[in-house]
Amino acid sequence: MPVTVKRVYDAPSRSDGKRLLVDRLWPRGLTKERAALDAWLRELAPSDELRKWYHAQPQSRATFRKRYLKELSKPEAAAALNQLYQLANGERQITLLFASKDETFNNAVVLKDLVDGLRKPPTGTGRRGSQAHRQSQAKRMPRPK
Repeated sequence: MPVTVKRVYDAPSRSDGKRLLVDRLWPRGLTKERAALDAWLRELAPSDELRKWYHAQPQSRATFRKRYLKELSKPEAAAALNQLYQLANGERQITLLFASKDETFNNAVVLKDLVDGLRKPPTGTGRRGSQAHRQSQAKRMPRPK
């Protein structure tokens, strides 16, 4: 099932499929009608602390990803992740919506990676957990010739 990411401010289209907002805060100046959401999964958004930290240090993408995945591995996030997987199950297309100005990297991009293949976040944050994550990534990526 294809998963795309898109700014919530962009006009909805039929090709979006199921539209899921994955931000904690409602986007400024946007009406519910214009957003055309199927669901708002605010529990999947990074914590306020992590979000503010990343806005202050946007060059720290790898660290943000690691910290965000650590947040998603907590039991509180399990129900929200299950809801995302249930909403995505059987759909031809889902679009994860975000409000960030950075369209190339944000929490929706990390969630897209989870839905695309890594079915649950790594449970360990130490060397063994990150090693297992790298190994699973290596299995999914084609080897250079």
